[in-house]
Amino acid sequence: MDSKTKRGHQDDQDILVLNEESAAWQLIVWNDDVNTFDWVIKSLVEICHHTVEQAEQCALFVHFKGKCAVKHGDFDTLRPMCEALLDRGITATVEEMAKV
Repeated sequence: MDSKTKRGHQDDQDILVLNEESAAWQLIVWNDDVNTFDWVIKSLVEICHHTVEQAEQCALFVHFKGKCAVKHGDFDTLRPMCEALLDRGITATVEEMAKV
């Protein structure tokens, strides 16, 4: 391999690492006895930009499993989404994903 090829390969690895670090957070929605399925679905569509089908799946996970990671990404992107969900009365947190 020439040095140019090695450098290009190294750049790909750097980009991969950067993407893994930027997606190391998750937005968790927690189950409660207050919010309706329709409200949670509407909120996920409007705030997290889910399709209706995605939002319905997340709402079912929240209901039956107690929580659901509804979005992955960097902290600065997820934090305002979390705050918007909290403003609507939906319990949500931003948590660092477990490193494997």
